[in-house]
Amino acid sequence: MSHPAFCGVSRQHLGDLLEELQPKWQARCEGGRHARRGGARQRQPGAGPKYQLTFHDRLVITLVHLRTGLTQEALAAAYRVGSSTISRTIGEVRPILAERGFAVPDRPGLRLRTLQDVFAYAAAEGVDLCLDGAETQVRRPKAGRPGRQAFVSGKRKQNTIKTTTVSDHQGRLLFSGAQRPGRMHDQTAVRTEGIAEQFRRYPQVSAKVDSGYRGLAGEFPDQVTDPPKKPKDDACEGEMRAWREARRRQSSARICVEHANAELRQWAPMRRFTGRRDTYDQTHRAIAGLISDRAAQRPTRHQHSTELVLANDTTR
Repeated sequence: MSHPAFCGVSRQHLGDLLEELQPKWQARCEGGRHARRGGARQRQPGAGPKYQLTFHDRLVITLVHLRTGLTQEALAAAYRVGSSTISRTIGEVRPILAERGFAVPDRPGLRLRTLQDVFAYAAAEGVDLCLDGAETQVRRPKAGRPGRQAFVSGKRKQNTIKTTTVSDHQGRLLFSGAQRPGRMHDQTAVRTEGIAEQFRRYPQVSAKVDSGYRGLAGEFPDQVTDPPKKPKDDACEGEMRAWREARRRQSSARICVEHANAELRQWAPMRRFTGRRDTYDQTHRAIAGLISDRAAQRPTRHQHSTELVLANDTTR
C-alpha cells in the first residue's frame, strides 16, 4: 500500500511525512488521553493496551483512502482489523494533514495557511498570482433538509462545493480552500472570502483571473487582469482579430492555475466526494497540502516576455 500508485506520494515524500507528523500525532493522542483521564497518567509508559497499527500504517491507510477513495471496509480487510479501527485512524491522521498548510517554492519550512499569508508572500517576493474557482461534486442532501438548493451549481447542474485555487505563474499550488456552496457565484465569493480586502491591503500584488471575476478586475484594474470583452457583432475583422489574440494571450498566461486544479482532480475525492459534507474541508486541505509539497519542488523558471518584436528595424 505504500507504493506511490496507491498512496499518491513518493517514497521520499512519505518518509518526510512520517518524520514530520509522528510527533504531532503522538502529542495529539497523549492530549486526548490526558483530557479523558482528567489529569496525569497513573501507570508507567508502555502499560495498557497496544495499538494494532503503527503510525506508518495509519499514515499509509489515510493516504490510500485520500488518493484512491478505497472504502474503509476494503482497507480493514487488507490490514486485518475492524472497519471502526480504520475509521478512527483516518479521523486522527486527516486533521493533522489538513493543518500543515501549503508549501512555498524555494522556501523550505515556510508554509501558507490563509489567503492573507498568500498575499503577504506574493507582496514580499513579487509573485504574480493566478486565481480560479474549482467545483467538486458532493452527495445530494436528503429531501426536506434546509439549504438543499444551496449546493446546486448553475454551471454543472449538480450538487457541488466550490473552492478557491491560487497558484503562481508556473502552476505551483499556493492555496486551495475557502469552501462555499456550489450555488454561490465566484464574484460573491470574492466578497465573502475577503479577496477584495487583500487587494486593498497589498496594492502591489497582481493577479490573473477568468471572466467569473470580472467585477474584481473592474474594481482593481491596475492589479487584476481578466479576459477582454468581446466586441460587438458589427465590429470590423481587425478588431475581432485583435480581441482573439488578446484573449489567447491572457488565457495562455492564466492556464497554469487550471493545471493546478487538474492536479487536485487526480485524487478520487476531488472528482466526486462521497463522504459527509462536514469532512470535506479537512479532506480538501489535506490533499491540497500534499500536492503543494510536490509542486514546490519544481525549479523556478523566469517568465519570458510575449511582446511582439520586429525582426528588422525599418525606422532607420
